[in-house]
Parts: sequence; structure tokens; C-alpha cells
Amino acid sequence: MASTLAPAPALAPAVVTDQRRTPGRPSLYVALSLGLVVMIAPFVWMVLGSFKSDAELRQTPPTLWPMSPTMANYAELFDRQNFPIYFGNSVLVAVVVTLGNVVFASTTGYALAKLKFGGTRLVFALVLATLMVPGMATFIPQFVLVSNLNLTNTYPGLILPFLVTPIGIFLMRQFISGLPDELIHAARVDGAGEFRIFFRIIMPLCGPALATLAILTFFASWNNFLWPLVAAQSEDKYTLPIALALFSIGQNRADYGLLLAGATIVALPVIAVFLVLQRYFTQGVATTGIK
Repeated sequence: MASTLAPAPALAPAVVTDQRRTPGRPSLYVALSLGLVVMIAPFVWMVLGSFKSDAELRQTPPTLWPMSPTMANYAELFDRQNFPIYFGNSVLVAVVVTLGNVVFASTTGYALAKLKFGGTRLVFALVLATLMVPGMATFIPQFVLVSNLNLTNTYPGLILPFLVTPIGIFLMRQFISGLPDELIHAARVDGAGEFRIFFRIIMPLCGPALATLAILTFFASWNNFLWPLVAAQSEDKYTLPIALALFSIGQNRADYGLLLAGATIVALPVIAVFLVLQRYFTQGVATTGIK
């Protein structure tokens, strides 16, 4: 009579847990903490200094916390320096330039990534070549062109030269290249046109890249100093960076309290935009590769 042997129970795989700590982890935390302090220290000094009097800002040794906090710098900023006009000009220019780049850079990137036509590689090579040209090399020809079109000291003169940028085209082209072609082919089979494909399929999938482009463009336009200084020739067209530079003109010494208050107001919209789009910005940087 044959004996029946019961199969041995299967042994559960042993789970090996590495309890060892990664070497150098405390040193990494210390280095990152020091880097964070170095980066935020100027901003903290700027905000705290905006609540100090000019005499306190000039005293030696300097103080970190305001001894007698005051809002006089902000009151003077809005009452005497036409600050609302400068702020409105900056908002108008930065918002229009950002929207223009979001629309035109994304459409151009879609065409270079998914539409096959003669000269695609040549156009993309020209975009890359434009990225290699320093901005100062095209500054004078750009101003001559705007001047010949009688656009100096106008809002179009401040906006049009930056309405679409090569870095925006490059960013969107690289992101859209990673989207599956099957989605576009299926939409074409269903009878959708290119504009409908772009706005109904491509744009919703480009959230991280669009957020990255919007942040970079808004930062660059909001902090632009040299072009508004040349293209805007009257105070009613000046933007905030020009206004901050004007605070010390015509005085024997700069009013540092006023400058710090203005710099704080200038920094707030930039911080707000970054905080709102931070998650999408991180995704856009992580998913946009060079193909």
C-alpha cells in the first residue's frame, strides 16, 4: 500500500528589514537646514526692516526685530509714490505676457511635437539656436524695431517682445512629445479637428508643464527691469522694479525703509503664485525631459 506524503507547507519568504541608518543622513539635514537659513535670511530681513524707521535701519549695530514697529513706510509708499499705478502696470504686463506664453508657446510646441510638416526639425533647431543667443545681443535691435513701430511708451511695447519665448516653446514641445499619439489618432478618427484636439485633449494633459511655464514667465516679467526702463518713457507706464529704483533718485541718500517696504510688496505676488502652483511646478520639472 503506497504511503501518501503530505506536501510540506510552503515557507513564507523572510522579510529582511534593513535597520541600518543611511550614513551621512544627519549631515545632510544640517546642510539643508543651513542652506534654508541662508536663502530665507534676506527675505526675513527685508520684511522686518520694512517695519523699522530709517534711523533704526542706519544704526550700528543693526537690530533684527523692530524696536518700535511702524507702518509709516507702507503709508508713504501708497500715498506719495503713485504706487498703485506702478503696481497696476506690473500686474497688467505680467498677466498678459504669461497668458500669451501659455497659449502661443503651447500651440507652437504642439505643432513641433505632433504635427508632421516640412521643416519641423529646422524650426526646432532655430528655437534651440535662439536659446543660445544672449538677451543683451538682441536688446538694441529689439528696441529699434519697437521704436520704428511707434510702440515706445505704450503697453504693447512692453508686452509684445515677450509674448512668446523660446524657452516656453522648448518646454511645451518636450512635454507634449511624451504624450501618446494614440489619443490624437483616435480623436482624428472621430472627426475632431486640430484645434479641438489641442484644446480638449492636449491642454488638459499639460497641467504640470503649463504651471511650470506660467511660473517662470510670470517671475521673469514681474522682475523685468531693463526693458521697462528703456521702453517706458513716462511715469504712468513704469512698472514696480522701475518705481523702486526711482525712490532714491533726487535724494541725498536712499530711504531704505521705503525701499524695503516696496520690495516686500513686490515679492508678495510672486510668492503667492508659486505657492498656488507649487505642486504642478514640481511635477512639470520632474516629467519634462530632454528627448
